[in-house]
Amino acid sequence: MCFRRNKFKKLTREDVVDAILKLSNDQKDIQNRIDSNNTEIVELKEKGRAEKNRELRLLYAKRINAMQAENQQFVRRAMFLVHNISMLERLKQAIDDNQFFDKTSAASLGNLLSDQVGLSKFLAETLQKRVASEDVLTGAGEIFDQFDSMYEPNETIYGKNMSDDELLATFEEVDDVELVIDATKIQKDSQNVDIK
Repeated sequence: MCFRRNKFKKLTREDVVDAILKLSNDQKDIQNRIDSNNTEIVELKEKGRAEKNRELRLLYAKRINAMQAENQQFVRRAMFLVHNISMLERLKQAIDDNQFFDKTSAASLGNLLSDQVGLSKFLAETLQKRVASEDVLTGAGEIFDQFDSMYEPNETIYGKNMSDDELLATFEEVDDVELVIDATKIQKDSQNVDIK
């Protein structure tokens, strides 16, 4: 007969805390990359508005779209890490609960264990939570795979797409406003000259 070892029995609170810290650091790294990308996107948008060359504007628009797509991936990864951290926090709480019950007196433990129906319900709920948590993570992985398999690359990589056109339009709107302001200024200057 083969007995299954319960890997949770050897698990210490320190192991779980170390795992939480590592995942938290990974999450912070991703957040820093998102912040860095957002800063660069703002700078590229300003450059795009100021740039007169249409080819360079298109280059800025494509770079912005690529960075925004990268940010979306980072956000998904960060959310996955947040979920993992949440599950580990629950595991840490379960370990804390176990330690609490171990430290209580034998009499109170005897009273708890005498309620066989309540104990059975508690263990069933714990098992359901663990299975549900693992299913969520497994399901998330399957969803990522499903969406990745649905992706079809755009054949017009070097051409303009809708997002590029939208960004180019915002760049041109700024130019039009600047031209109107310049024309108004020239008109006022010429009126001032005529008056003198």
